[in-house]
Amino acid sequence: MSKRELEKHHFIRQALDGKMSVAQAAEALGLSGRRIKQLKKAFRESGPEACIHGNARRPSPKRTRPELVARILALRQEETLAQSNFTHFHELIRERHGISVSLSTLRRILNSNGYQSPMKKRPRKSLHKTRERKPALGMMLQADASSFDWLGTGQNFALHGFIDDATGSLTGLYLCQNECLLGYLEAMRQTLTDYGIPQSTYSDRSSIFFVNPKQEDSLSIQEQLEGREVSLTQFGHIMRRLGVDMIKAYSPQAKGRIERLWGTLQSRLVVEFRLHHIKTLKEANAFLLTFIRRFNEQFAVAPAAACSAFVPLPHTENLENLLSVVFQRKLCSGSTISIKNIRFRIEQNKFPSGTPVTVLLSEKQGLRALISGAFYPIVPLDPVTHAADVVRTGQLPRVTIDLIQRFLLKDNKAA
Repeated sequence: MSKRELEKHHFIRQALDGKMSVAQAAEALGLSGRRIKQLKKAFRESGPEACIHGNARRPSPKRTRPELVARILALRQEETLAQSNFTHFHELIRERHGISVSLSTLRRILNSNGYQSPMKKRPRKSLHKTRERKPALGMMLQADASSFDWLGTGQNFALHGFIDDATGSLTGLYLCQNECLLGYLEAMRQTLTDYGIPQSTYSDRSSIFFVNPKQEDSLSIQEQLEGREVSLTQFGHIMRRLGVDMIKAYSPQAKGRIERLWGTLQSRLVVEFRLHHIKTLKEANAFLLTFIRRFNEQFAVAPAAACSAFVPLPHTENLENLLSVVFQRKLCSGSTISIKNIRFRIEQNKFPSGTPVTVLLSEKQGLRALISGAFYPIVPLDPVTHAADVVRTGQLPRVTIDLIQRFLLKDNKAA
C-alpha cells in the first residue's frame, strides 16, 4: 500500500471500531462524509483492499507499448545511432523511422535500460560574461575552423564556417583537408550567394585573416600622413573590396558562439554523414548545403531588429574573380611574367613589355591574366612540360596545381 492508502486504512478502521466519528474521519482524510460511509461499507464487504484504488494494479493507458520500447532500444544499438546525443536521436527516429514519443519519455526509456547520452555534463571551470548579440542579421559574422574526424575515418579534416552573431544562423560551411584560405573563401561564397555582404567579420588572428597577427596593425599618425596602409592578406583584400570590417578576437571566449557551434556539429554532423553514407570531401560539401538549411530552421533565433545588415552583392562583381588569389605583375619581354620564380607566358600579342597584369589564381579555373579588362590564358614557359602536365593531370598544369596548393590549400597551422 501507498502512504495515502495506509492512512485510509487506519482512519476507516478507527471509524468502524467506533473510535472515530464519520465527520472526524472525513476531516482527517480530506474527504466527504458520504465518501467515508462508502469506504466503511466497502471495507466490511472486501476488507482492507477497499482502501486500494481500483486502477492500482492496472497498467496505465498512457504507458509506452512494450513493442515500441523494444524497437527504440534496437535502434539505439545500431552503431551510427548509438553515437548521437539523446536530442538528436529523438529527431532521427522521428524523421527516419516515424517513431513519435516525447523527449522525456525517450530519456526515461534509455536511462532505465542503462544508456547514457554521449554529451557529457562538464562543470564550468570559470564563468565568462556573455556578450550581447548584435541586434540585426548580417551585422557581424563569426569565423573559425575546426579540425576533427568529421567523416569517421580516423583522419582529421578542417570544417570552415561563418555564423551570424545576431541569429546563430550558419551562413557557410566548407570542409577541407586542413584549415586554409580556400575553405574560408568557399564558405564566404555561400554567404555572398545566399545572404549578401555582411557588415563585419569577427575571427581569430590567423595569418589567413591578418598579416603579422601577433603585432598591432595600427599605424602612427605620421605613417598615415605619409600615405602608408596596413598590409592585408589575400582574404583581407577581398573583404576591403566588399567594404567588410575585419575585427580581431583575442581569445576563444570572445567568439564563443562559433566555438560552441563546433561542439554541436561534432555531435550531430558525424552521425549525419554516416547515415547518408558520405565518405569523401566532395560528397560532404554537397551535403552541407542542405544541412545548413535544416540546422538554421532548428537552431536559429529571431534577431532583436527585423532589418538586415546584409547588402546584396553588386551585379558587376564576378564571384570567380572576386574569390581568387591576386598577383600584380608587369609584362616582360616575350609576354612573360614570373610567379614565385616560375616563368609563365601570357598568350597575347597586343600589349608591350611593362604593361600591368593582374594574375588571378583559383582552384576551379587555375591561372588567368587580366589585362585592360580582358582575360588571357597563362601557360608555363616550357611548352613541352606544359603539354605533359596537362595530359597527366587532365585539367591543370602541375605548376599551377602547386601554386594552388601553396596559396589556397596550405595548412594555416603549419604556416
